Amino acid sequence: MLLAQILAVSIFVIMFLLIVLDKIERHYVTLGCGLVTLALVFGIVMHDPAAIWETLNIRSIFTLEFWYAAGESAESSSGINWATIIFIAGMMVMVEGMAKAGFFRWLCMRLAKLVNYKPIPLFIAFMIMSSILAMFIDSITVILFLAAVTVELAKLLQFNPVPMILSEIFCANLGGSATMCGDPPNIIIGTSLGYSFSDFLTNTGLIAMVSLIVVIVYFYFAFHKELEAAQAAANTDPSAMPNPKEAITDKKAFAISSVIFGCAVILLVTHAQTGLTVAFIGAVISIVTIITSGKDTPELLKKVDYKTLLFFVGLFIVVGGLEQTGILELIAGFIGDISKGNLKLMVAIIIWISAVASAFVDNIPFAATMIPIINSLAAAQGVDLETLAWALSMGTDIGGSATPIGASANVVGTSVAAKNGYVIGWGAYCKSAAPATIIVVAISMVMIFIRYC
Repeated sequence: MLLAQILAVSIFVIMFLLIVLDKIERHYVTLGCGLVTLALVFGIVMHDPAAIWETLNIRSIFTLEFWYAAGESAESSSGINWATIIFIAGMMVMVEGMAKAGFFRWLCMRLAKLVNYKPIPLFIAFMIMSSILAMFIDSITVILFLAAVTVELAKLLQFNPVPMILSEIFCANLGGSATMCGDPPNIIIGTSLGYSFSDFLTNTGLIAMVSLIVVIVYFYFAFHKELEAAQAAANTDPSAMPNPKEAITDKKAFAISSVIFGCAVILLVTHAQTGLTVAFIGAVISIVTIITSGKDTPELLKKVDYKTLLFFVGLFIVVGGLEQTGILELIAGFIGDISKGNLKLMVAIIIWISAVASAFVDNIPFAATMIPIINSLAAAQGVDLETLAWALSMGTDIGGSATPIGASANVVGTSVAAKNGYVIGWGAYCKSAAPATIIVVAISMVMIFIRYC
């Protein structure tokens, strides 16, 4: 077993380093490392076919509980989390349909018109919209469209879009922490530990709401000189601005995609009561979107980010290798020994380690690795698993906001700005985002202490 443990850890470390170096596409990295784990660790060293099948976890898809939980919490299982993959795939298909119909561009332009194209109200409104959209839609998509529209409005109103883009990125990551479907780490935590949309909304959602108020105030004072200068110089003549209706490319598709989005939100909010799992919701959403897309279906399916889905498959296999060889239990025991069973100390360790790690490495593999660790920690130390889960969620979701490479939304937002001539370096990014990250992580820790410890 010692050799298997050494190999599993080595494969995991190599995978992480390759992801950070970003020289090879990350789905190739995780799939390659996953195959090595299955063949070398489980096959050659452990001679354990059962570990291979348990990690692949294919049989779970063919169980009733995978699609309909009847209000019961799903048990955590090792290996590939197919519920996460199916749900994310379904949301990707829906979002592509909404984007093609012009939904996001219309929403941005409509909101800009409501605040009379004034930079300061626009700054605040776009932060709030970024958070709200990211509660239900992947933050990458939110920032992709929001940053593009921000640059367009900046050119029309003649102001620097960088402060707005930086604040939008942070708020998208913050909004994603509020719900189960807002950020990939939360989807993984929810599907792995059996938590519902309402569980996240009433726990991390409350923390995110309080933090959002503080963050809006923080970013306003951080950029108040630029905002006031932009407000004074802005050309806010409504006649010179584009009509929001022009953003709608297909009225019928726009109406249909809006209804599908509304139904998706309702299904997610009520899934604990209906018993419909997120895998079922994701599958239904994608099927309905495909059926209603008609001749646009091939183009829509082509735009789905299959690389990310394959990345998840490989990642879960590698983490499964750590779990099957007992490495994650050892880490959980180490944290338990350091904290000596003190729940507050456990929360502090988990939230700050998660935040610091997520600032420099992808928060998705980190969250996937930490879930079985907190599961083992809760069982061994007799502490509440939910408390540790909320600490992990806030740490991974918010920690990634601190640097330009900490989360996918950061990379997308800064890339959109750079393509339009507004290069955001590490210094400019971290100057505003790092203090905001520390503030929100501190707020999260204190609120978890007060409410649960």
